[in-house]
Amino acid sequence: MITQMTDLPDGVLGFEAKGRVTSDDYADVMIPAVEAALDEHDKVRLLYLLGDEFVEYSAGAAWDDTKIGMEHLFSYERVAVVTDHNDYRVAIKGFGFLMPGKVKVFGTDELDAAKTWVSED
Repeated sequence: MITQMTDLPDGVLGFEAKGRVTSDDYADVMIPAVEAALDEHDKVRLLYLLGDEFVEYSAGAAWDDTKIGMEHLFSYERVAVVTDHNDYRVAIKGFGFLMPGKVKVFGTDELDAAKTWVSED
């Protein structure tokens, strides 16, 4: 399941993944929110929390994650990923340099720092 965070400044989108994330989560929550933000802003900032309650992505969700990233590749100004899941930390650090915007990985104990960083001018 993906839920949208509501305590972030304008132009910053935040999402939290819990349990098993499916393609429906992207279709119902993340994709509409990203597209609505891009209707109002040239670029968006994204905070994505994969906390202790996150279990896994379905194959469809993994594809949707890749697809939304590629379709809007130049639309992300900053992306903060907050997780203690080592496989995701390594993957993001390994491929984050391919993103035109800034990408940074934070531990779950650094959630406030991630919110500050993704919101900075």
